[in-house]
Amino acid sequence: MDRELISTSKFLSLVLRHQPATIGISLDDEGWAEIDVLLAAANRSGRTLTRPLLERVVHENDKQRFAISSDGKRIRARQGHSVEVDLGLQSVQPPELLYHGTVAKFLDSIRASGLVRGSRQYVHLSPDVETARKVGQRRGRPVILIVESGRMWRDGRTFYQAENGVWLTESVPAEYLRFE
Repeated sequence: MDRELISTSKFLSLVLRHQPATIGISLDDEGWAEIDVLLAAANRSGRTLTRPLLERVVHENDKQRFAISSDGKRIRARQGHSVEVDLGLQSVQPPELLYHGTVAKFLDSIRASGLVRGSRQYVHLSPDVETARKVGQRRGRPVILIVESGRMWRDGRTFYQAENGVWLTESVPAEYLRFE
């Protein structure tokens, strides 16, 4: 993805996941924003954003972070919100193992408290090691944690899967983690 797409993706993540008010918009209960309202507000705030650029970011983002509604009028982030939204996800049984990419500086905290959602609605888990490695690399040399998601499910924990394949859960207690 080129620089303009990366920059726009980061801007959309900020507005559609965390701080819609920064450009004077709001999200509905399911996290949707009207595209026309988003474009106008972005441009008023000094951010050049066009419908073709928005569509390129949605379609070319390798992580498929955003979705456009079936009628083409609204956009939302698929997951990763720190603002309260209802994505309409249904609880599903996860695979036996999932993965989480992080870096070494967080390991002591994770060993003590497990994986916590922090300011987000959910902890994000990857379906495979390579995806988890890419996530961890964003902050340095990645460390991959193995999550015993099947055991968590059998113990009554809830999991969801976002449209782009990311697995979500409220927390992962340390007892369900294996460290590299």
